[in-house]
Amino acid sequence: MTRLVDLTAVMDPAHRALVPAEFPRFDRIVAPLISYAPPETAGREAMMGIYGCPVEHLPDGDGFGSDLVTEMTTHCGTHVDAPLHSGRTVEGRPARTMSDIGLEELFRPGLVLDVRPWALPDEGIPVSALEQAIAATGQEVEPGQAVLVRTGQERYTNDQPAFYHYPGMTGDGTRYLTGLGATVLGTDALAWDRPTPVMVQAYRETGDPRQIWDGHFAIRDREAFIVQKLVNLDRLPLSGFMVGFFPINLPRTSAAPCRAVAFLDD
Repeated sequence: MTRLVDLTAVMDPAHRALVPAEFPRFDRIVAPLISYAPPETAGREAMMGIYGCPVEHLPDGDGFGSDLVTEMTTHCGTHVDAPLHSGRTVEGRPARTMSDIGLEELFRPGLVLDVRPWALPDEGIPVSALEQAIAATGQEVEPGQAVLVRTGQERYTNDQPAFYHYPGMTGDGTRYLTGLGATVLGTDALAWDRPTPVMVQAYRETGDPRQIWDGHFAIRDREAFIVQKLVNLDRLPLSGFMVGFFPINLPRTSAAPCRAVAFLDD
């Protein structure tokens, strides 16, 4: 018997208003706008217009339910980043888009790295923490594996400031995991890197280009797919499960929202 664990965040439009001002344009990656057209109101009027029928010809006076989704980026909610998100070239070759990625590449054995003891708000997760988290699994990272980094952000919801001050991955940490063979890199944080305001401040203070989005840019050295905004990592064992990330089939995009599901054998 296989048990399914949903790792996908709910894209609730109500969460858009909760995004702090220092995260401009993040509202559209948290959730889309949704205009609802339920069967008893707008859906009914639409169906009456299409068919030219009176309301009494509809069962219980109901039309169809139909909803309009707008202001949604390809990086909205739980999503998969294609290599193109990190630049035009990866490993010296043209970066792949979502169209180029097969579903079998996104259905992989999973490994949870619990880095909560070392994860600090607004700071990068050190390689030493990743090493200790891997050791705690009793496994080694296998080539082609999905590595899911549990930072503990499941403690927070969108209406709490701590949700936006998450620990992030660095370029060194990303290259460490891809160097071990991981091809899918997931996180329960809002983003893979440190928070944008933190990186901006670090760059302006130091002028060091390594402070600019270094976790994502590390994918240019060795290809991997980044998955952000995972939930329910606390419901998974550290190893011994399969995990699938099933993106919307969008052509030539740099990312796509996905349904992330873990498959556990009871």
